[in-house]
Amino acid sequence: MTQRGSGRGLAIAYAATIFLSAFLLFQVQPLIGKYILPWFGGSPAVWTTCMLVFQVLLFAGYAYAHLTTQYLTPRHQGYLHVGLLVLALVTLPITPDPAWKPTNSDWPALKIILLTMSSVGLPYFILSSTGPLLQGWFSRTHAGQSPYRLYSLSNLGSLLALISYPFVVEPSFSTATQSILWSVLFGLFALLCSGSAVVMWQRAVVPAVDVLVVQPVVAAVRPTWGMAGLWFGLAMTPSVMLLATTNQVCLDVAVIPFLWVLPLALYLVTFILCFDSDRWYSRRPYAVASALLLVATIFLGSRGAQYPLLPQVAVYFGALFCTCMVCHGELVALKPDPKYLTAFFLTISAGGAAGGLFVGLVAPLVFASYYELHLGIVGFAVLYLCLRLHEDQVRLPVPGWCQPILVPAALLMAVGVFSQFGRHAEGSMAVARNFYGVLKVEQLPGREGDQRMIRLAHGRIEHGSQFVSPKRRRIPTAYYSESSGVGQLMQGLRPGQSKHVGIVGLGVGTLLAYGQPGDRYRLYEINPDVIAMARQHFSYMKDCPAELSIVTGDARLALEFEAPQQFDILVLDAFSGDAIPAHLLTKEAISAYLRHLKPDGVLACHISNLHFDLRPVMVGLANELGLASQIRISDANPETGSFKAVWALLARQPDVLAASIGSRAQDKLGKRPIVWTDDRSNLFEVLW
Repeated sequence: MTQRGSGRGLAIAYAATIFLSAFLLFQVQPLIGKYILPWFGGSPAVWTTCMLVFQVLLFAGYAYAHLTTQYLTPRHQGYLHVGLLVLALVTLPITPDPAWKPTNSDWPALKIILLTMSSVGLPYFILSSTGPLLQGWFSRTHAGQSPYRLYSLSNLGSLLALISYPFVVEPSFSTATQSILWSVLFGLFALLCSGSAVVMWQRAVVPAVDVLVVQPVVAAVRPTWGMAGLWFGLAMTPSVMLLATTNQVCLDVAVIPFLWVLPLALYLVTFILCFDSDRWYSRRPYAVASALLLVATIFLGSRGAQYPLLPQVAVYFGALFCTCMVCHGELVALKPDPKYLTAFFLTISAGGAAGGLFVGLVAPLVFASYYELHLGIVGFAVLYLCLRLHEDQVRLPVPGWCQPILVPAALLMAVGVFSQFGRHAEGSMAVARNFYGVLKVEQLPGREGDQRMIRLAHGRIEHGSQFVSPKRRRIPTAYYSESSGVGQLMQGLRPGQSKHVGIVGLGVGTLLAYGQPGDRYRLYEINPDVIAMARQHFSYMKDCPAELSIVTGDARLALEFEAPQQFDILVLDAFSGDAIPAHLLTKEAISAYLRHLKPDGVLACHISNLHFDLRPVMVGLANELGLASQIRISDANPETGSFKAVWALLARQPDVLAASIGSRAQDKLGKRPIVWTDDRSNLFEVLW
């Protein structure tokens, strides 16, 4: 084989290795997130915490590539990397060990970090280093040739992985199968990468040069600390916007891979476009679009629950895309001489990791509410001001006619955003935030005298309410009124006899209003703050004459480990706002609940939702498991403080439902029945 032919073959090997590494890098993120989501209560923070781990590992991979390229000979670099690949193969498959399933609600973020690191830490670290590392190898073995095409190929593999996961991989394969397939592909990657390393140290005859050259810069000016700070800020701000936007959308919609992958794909697309060519980024339209969409985002932050799902997603993700385009476009404009590009990309990865640390760890500890998106918007405005200070080096990303009003406009936006900070706590009796979200106890507006009520809100969604008046505080309100499906069941199932009732999701304890002497109620609640607020600010628990016991932790995990409880009624009401805990509405989950019901017991599932019609899921699961089912829809009544509520009631014996709540013709579903499993669930099927 000629030297030219062998060089072309090695370049193809490099290309295949980089493409496969980028594909695996972005496939494993939603895979691991979905796998462990049911173990931690389906909280949006599960994905945010996973992203934090991935961003830190990405930074570590870039640092490893930079340091080994600078300080190791080709042979020693190859030995080290092959050794790490062998160690990574020993850790396969990446399937998380069930021993990591939490037994309590303490330190969930730390447990997710340790779990993710133990499952995929070393393979992910090696994949993260592959892009810059192999481009360095390419420069050693192909002197005078640009490695830029390999960089484009890496981005293409990443984007293909993100797009294919929710539309191809997730619907086609179970999570267990996905894990095995990923591990097999990683083995193929390890072979390709090891072979490339061996040939590299045999053929390396030129010193390493810095890689990832996007465009030449005229003068080799050493970057100042101020310029490095701008790089860091322009990388950190999109990272904060990415994770904060994902948190916001998942809180109000659903915690599903599609809503993790879409914003991450938009983030990656902006990176690809901006670093591909300056023709993709035009400052004027993106600056104007960013300003308009950020104003709309601020508006949705206070009133978004009043608007349909698709406009909300369009505004949030549109703002994310435009702000990321501006930040990444300005990063390209501020790129240094190729001599400093390795440090440039290392600083960018550090900024991304800092954004993940801020949203994933710092914000939940420091802030009482979701202020990350607000601070991301303010940070974006502040960066404009910082860029103005460097206007001799880079043009401001705004039209010329806007520049005189830039400073007052940015200050006005900051004032508008910060003014919402006070509104989060305004009129609140208590505010608490932890891994599972933000809770507020507040007085309902417009109600006085005997009609005065307080409520528990999770984000913008009410989780329960109670009349303050002593003579009315035992009235069940919200979704649990006497006319609701669960209210009829509580009153109609064997009246006058003692009942054993299980409740998944405490809320404010409204269902305890139905408790009678001799009854036993077992409450499952994952969020310790919910328990504390229900006890301190509401009286349903204190007033209930039944025997109460509380299990703290994820209800499904607890029910899987407990001995059969022999419930007469098991109530499933564990929704966080309008987010769908899909792992609680699967065939496997319903089977676990049935194990704890008496033969003539009833499972009551609360499925009220603004965006999704879950009736086909409940009917499909009932049909699949041979259960009788009824869907009960009750209307709102302001006088009794009740809302429109949709309940699905399932039982092994049809006559139990008929005797408890009567029988009637089922409403038309409008869609065929659907069966969700732990491995497969698709929210697109149940959009209203």
